[in-house]
Amino acid sequence: MVDLLDCTVMPYAWGSRTAIAELVGRPSPAETPEAELWMGAHPLAPSSITRGGTKRPLTDAIAEDARRELGPSVAAAFGEKLPFLLKVLAAAEPLSLQAHPTADQARAGFEAEDARGVPRDAPHRNYKDASHKPELLCALTPFDALCGFRRASDTRALFDALAVAELETVLAPLRATTDSQGLSETFRAIMTLPDGLRAPVVEATVAACAAHRGHFARECSWAVRLARLYPGDVGVVSALLLNLVHLEPGEAIYLDAGNLHAYLDGVGVEIMASSDNVLRGGLTKKHVDVPELMRVLDFTHGPVTPLRARSIDLDEEVWETPASEFLLSRVHVGRRAVSREVRGPEILLCAHGEVTVRAEGTTGAEATLPKGRSAFVPAATGRYVLEGDGSVYRATVNLP
Repeated sequence: MVDLLDCTVMPYAWGSRTAIAELVGRPSPAETPEAELWMGAHPLAPSSITRGGTKRPLTDAIAEDARRELGPSVAAAFGEKLPFLLKVLAAAEPLSLQAHPTADQARAGFEAEDARGVPRDAPHRNYKDASHKPELLCALTPFDALCGFRRASDTRALFDALAVAELETVLAPLRATTDSQGLSETFRAIMTLPDGLRAPVVEATVAACAAHRGHFARECSWAVRLARLYPGDVGVVSALLLNLVHLEPGEAIYLDAGNLHAYLDGVGVEIMASSDNVLRGGLTKKHVDVPELMRVLDFTHGPVTPLRARSIDLDEEVWETPASEFLLSRVHVGRRAVSREVRGPEILLCAHGEVTVRAEGTTGAEATLPKGRSAFVPAATGRYVLEGDGSVYRATVNLP
């Protein structure tokens, strides 16, 4: 069985008006920003399938027969829900600084907010569910991101080069020690600046960044751009503590719990555990809870090396992560058919060309995927064959 997916585009303000429209073959530019194309069974925007002439949400099909759709081992490990969400993310403007909790932190936070009677749809609620949210982003275009804390000694060198007198008080812990404690205390000091000091500190920092022409020119250029979008937001200053990472197409970054990050610009395929838990640290008009953010942040510091795919065979390459909820790979389909055994439930996204997916041994169970279309392959399918000319991102679980 192979089901074509009808998917939702999320119209967040930071989205591109061209990238997703062009990927799926719609007129470009779109009338409104298009930030994310969601493929999966997340309750906020589940994809739909059509079986027996009836269109229904994928969530309903899974609830009806989880063993058939997910497979017994996946249902036993994660419950009767698809454990991952696949997206195409198209950032024309930067996203907020954010981090995600561990599984234990998510469970405890969710239960505590429920106990306090915080509505689950409240804008000030931190924990929308009881799950963690590890994620992987693989670049489809050149992609820039902030990811994790820069080596503390390098961050001290950056601020030495800027020489902003207004920052000296908040930088004192980092100047006293370049370990994780110094980073933590300096970050807290920036995030808790009194309201009357925030705008002057940000303005002075941005002015110094605009004048900088040295080793940290790219970091400073982004600070100036962020300040135009979020004037007076201390996230502009705290962003200067983070690694600026550039990805070329095919390179990826993996974000585990506690990693403070922000996607800045570009288009990528993103896969994550199916969760809404986000703790924000600035560059946003949404709720920022500094004490809770500090509780989940990981202040381990150092450079970030882009993740490159490892070849499985002549046709498929995989980006390996420790997350059990998901595994992302890319299958190249060309001169010969490619046969794959399902690893559980799978979502296939055609990123280039056109590929036909056919379930082995089942008459009529096939779907043709032009560029931008996706399909759901239930675990009960067993094996399928890919034919055509193109590349397919393959999303599934990462269980032994």
